[in-house]
Amino acid sequence: MSKLIPDFKIFLVAFFISLSLSFLDFIHFLAIPKGFVFYITNPISFSLLQMDKNIRKQFYFIFEARFASQENKALKEQISKLFAENAKIKRDLAEKESMLSQEKHLDPKNYNLIPARPIGISRYLKIDQGSSAGVKVGQAVVFNENLVGKVVAVSEKASNVALLTDPISKIAAFSQGLGGRAKGILLGQFGTDIIVDKILHEEKINVGDLVYSEGTEENLPRGLILGRVSEVMEGENEVFKKAKIQPVFDIRDLELIFVIGE
Repeated sequence: MSKLIPDFKIFLVAFFISLSLSFLDFIHFLAIPKGFVFYITNPISFSLLQMDKNIRKQFYFIFEARFASQENKALKEQISKLFAENAKIKRDLAEKESMLSQEKHLDPKNYNLIPARPIGISRYLKIDQGSSAGVKVGQAVVFNENLVGKVVAVSEKASNVALLTDPISKIAAFSQGLGGRAKGILLGQFGTDIIVDKILHEEKINVGDLVYSEGTEENLPRGLILGRVSEVMEGENEVFKKAKIQPVFDIRDLELIFVIGE
């Protein structure tokens, strides 16, 4: 009981103070102290309010920036996907056009054409078809009516093709132009040039004439285009004359080429 009396006294004092303050406020006695306190605390309250607004803005900016970053990343992924799909569509379309064009030049009824994609080039052109598709060493590789080269090595899923510029390339050839025709041997020149050698001086060959395969080699049809004459070289004391040959296409531009199978 003795412990409750001090607590009751404290309650009475607090109640009396509270009642007194309420009365003084009612009669506006505390107006000046309240104004003074408001004058002191108002800048602090305003600063706290501004700080709260700034913090909110910063959090909002961070949230928006993160959202925008995620959205931008998603858009980039979608754009990359669309580019990839577009590239695939273009490649498929180019390959279908190559198939149709090839059929116009070499009839599939007469030739077993194995479509292949170029997948790399160093000394040899590498293609994505090999023994599993029926490709064999010595077979001719064509684009439309043009000879690309001959297969020189075969694995199960890929093959190497020696281009006409390769030193091992040696093909019986003839030229045809308005001046007449000439026969010779097409030779690769260390991977850079092509020449037709062993042309008799009396035979007519001129710049601009097309050069074709004779078809005397195994697996090589007659009449495939080998290139176009870019220069005729005649030596006074030489038995034969030569002609430099320029390919009529760039192998790097081709999406699809064809191996003439058995």
